[in-house]
Amino acid sequence: MRTVATRLGALGAALALSLATGCAKGGTAGSDGNTVTYWLWDANQLPAYQACAKGFEQQNPGVKVKITQMGWSDYWTKLTASFIAGTEPDVFTDHIQKFGQFADLKVLEPLDDLGLDDSAYQAGLGANWRGQDGHRYGAPKDWDTVALFYNQKMAEEAGLTADELDSLSWNPEDGGTFEKAIAHLTVDRNGTRGDEKGFDRNNVEVYGLAAGGAGDADGQTTWSPFTASAGWHYTDKARWGTEYQYGSGTFQSVIDWYFGLAEKGYLAPFTDYTDGANPANAQVASGRAATSFDGAWMISTYYGTKGLEVGTAPTPVGPTGKRATMMNGLADSVTKNARNKEGAKKWVRYLASDECQRIVGGYGIVFPATPDGTRAAVAAYEKKGIDVSAFTEAVTDKTDSATFSFPVTDYAADVYSLMRPAMQDVYANDAPVSGLTRTNDQINLILGQ
Repeated sequence: MRTVATRLGALGAALALSLATGCAKGGTAGSDGNTVTYWLWDANQLPAYQACAKGFEQQNPGVKVKITQMGWSDYWTKLTASFIAGTEPDVFTDHIQKFGQFADLKVLEPLDDLGLDDSAYQAGLGANWRGQDGHRYGAPKDWDTVALFYNQKMAEEAGLTADELDSLSWNPEDGGTFEKAIAHLTVDRNGTRGDEKGFDRNNVEVYGLAAGGAGDADGQTTWSPFTASAGWHYTDKARWGTEYQYGSGTFQSVIDWYFGLAEKGYLAPFTDYTDGANPANAQVASGRAATSFDGAWMISTYYGTKGLEVGTAPTPVGPTGKRATMMNGLADSVTKNARNKEGAKKWVRYLASDECQRIVGGYGIVFPATPDGTRAAVAAYEKKGIDVSAFTEAVTDKTDSATFSFPVTDYAADVYSLMRPAMQDVYANDAPVSGLTRTNDQINLILGQ
């Protein structure tokens, strides 16, 4: 069995490959007995949590919250380094994709004594943050889902109505109405659409669908709505699975169809994404692509893009007869070696309360984890003239939608390190999807250690 130090080193190397980029803005994690240090990565959310900190400090005289905000990539590399150096913050925003590895490394403090009730939050959010030992290691913070953003002007020029985009369906044989729509939205340099005679797939002016990268191990904003709506699951169990299923025929048939859209000229090539540069939203904003799948955390970015009239539609209905969207929920975790552990737990309990979550929701940036917080966010978006039903209906209605979570297993960083290049090879180099079976075997060999 690898030592903790070795595994932290491996984790740091893997996290350094994170997709997004950003610049650190924080200082050291040190604190005195009256200060709680708190790290987060989203600059858009910083004002909301500064407001929560004021409320917390009023209720806890003498205790101060010091917030440090960093960009996504810097956040995880610096957090990992802080665990190694012993300079970790008291509290940090945790991601379910990273949770398995942190729990395995035993760097998180159990939060069972906070008295959090899973039923107080949107379904599934609370249970996700329990380790294999049954202890809670994260307090539900917010949630997000994935939907289809589209350029309204391009859709209108293609003769596609909002109702049609809201009712798309797909299958891995011919792509269904989804592929037809994406093909029709694609235009080559001669003005010929993707579904018209003479279309030149090698000289495309506007792609029907933006490139969001290869999807790595989870495909959150790329292929996951399709694999899930085809009935596929990442692992053999919903949580803490012991075997991944990337070798499944269902998974590979969907991946073959999805990246086959690039071969047909409908999906922007891997080079348009270039590993984090020129993300999907930038391709839509520039007119390079007509649509993109993206997360709720990007709503303000799309709708705030000057000159872009954007609409949203739910993910398409799949062979199972349902839509599917990943429901990711962040949480706040306390570090095992927190300098102000008592204050840290009080702060986390406050962050998970309706009081703070309503404050956060009122900023209209994310959907907080409590129903009241979610309603506050929906109302805030409505004031901005933004309809967010494509993101919320899967959670609040669920009549024809299914939500699913990131896979939560041991050795998450190793899974990422193996699947990332394998999926990129399929997308960028048209490698056969059957090669994913070998990668899957390697992953399951690691999990079986």
